Amino acid sequence: MPRTAAPSVNPPPTRSSRRRTSASVVLRSVLEHGPVARSTISRLTGLSPASVTDYCARFSELGLIRESETPRRSQGVGRPHVPLDLDDSRFVVGGVHVAVPYTTVALLDLRGRVVDRRELRHDGAHTADATGGVDPSVVLARAADGLSELLDRSPRLRALGVGFAAGGWVDRGSGTVVEHPLLGWREVPVREVLGARTGLPVHVDGHARALVDAERLFGRARGGRSMLHLFVGNVVDAAFATHDEVHHGPRSQAGAIAHLPVPGGTEPCPCGRTGCLQVELSERTLCERARRAGITDGTNPMHVVAAAAAGDQEAVRLLVRRAGAVGRATRLLLDVLNPETVVVTEVGVMHREDCLAALREGVGDARAASVMPTSFPDSVLAVAGGSVALDVLYRDPLAASPEAI
Repeated sequence: MPRTAAPSVNPPPTRSSRRRTSASVVLRSVLEHGPVARSTISRLTGLSPASVTDYCARFSELGLIRESETPRRSQGVGRPHVPLDLDDSRFVVGGVHVAVPYTTVALLDLRGRVVDRRELRHDGAHTADATGGVDPSVVLARAADGLSELLDRSPRLRALGVGFAAGGWVDRGSGTVVEHPLLGWREVPVREVLGARTGLPVHVDGHARALVDAERLFGRARGGRSMLHLFVGNVVDAAFATHDEVHHGPRSQAGAIAHLPVPGGTEPCPCGRTGCLQVELSERTLCERARRAGITDGTNPMHVVAAAAAGDQEAVRLLVRRAGAVGRATRLLLDVLNPETVVVTEVGVMHREDCLAALREGVGDARAASVMPTSFPDSVLAVAGGSVALDVLYRDPLAASPEAI
């Protein structure tokens, strides 16, 4: 991949290194409040003015922040304050999200905004492996090539690293997709493979946890004390964070909710039971029901959303009913975890007010106000991948900085 040195692939952050360092606190303050004066950063963080000045000088030398062009006059006499802001013109991270039908590759700037992206569909003999799943070596090779092409389209930008996200069981510590039944993946060494092909540090996580990181860094839920994220796609899973820490559990198994039972569920699950959460609420089930109703003949849930927008009342009914079921599932998780905020990524909730209303009705009046749709409705998969790498940058910016690679 162009415009980068060829580093060894960085090991995953340890539990202790994931705690917010002083450098992290300073850079997060610039992200959240910039343009912001050094004196304000000191007041917000509790760090000494000398420490703030030192960190800001280092970030400026690295090209992560820059001085605002318009100084602010301080009250009374004295020199004007020169506010600092992120420099989002030099660096990006790569994002890779592997879904069941396609892979999304993207470039994100330091504010989590998508600079460029592509979708690479998993179709034809090029990606089908011998078991009928999706060949991970082909998918990851195409993802690396896709990132390289995006960087070639933006020659002024330099990549700091790559974030990878997917559903299923993804182990952040080893950088491995341990199991993704819908893709047919088991023990896929994603960090090793993508790192070798890109020459960049690669960071790996499950997409529900990645989107918690995105929300706390760039979304509407930023600053909250605890957050539950529910991802409802072809894969249904969850993530929970308290005090800026996402819970992973042993070998990152936290958040596996696919086989929670849904009262009254009728869909048969590959596990042998009926009415498991994932088979009841997945996009595959939504599209199958839409095909039976004559709404669409494909497997793209956005076609159901489009049909509803065009006035198809059966499409509306399917979407609203699904959103209500998601709300009832969310209520069960709320009873167990009691988060301050709940973020839901679900296709109907992202695009229709009646679905959001059905979701909140399913949750119940007492907690409805705490439930919101994802902050990234038009770029959620791209943001999921890139946020894995941006989380690493903002937790330990000097270790993940341009100088480090």
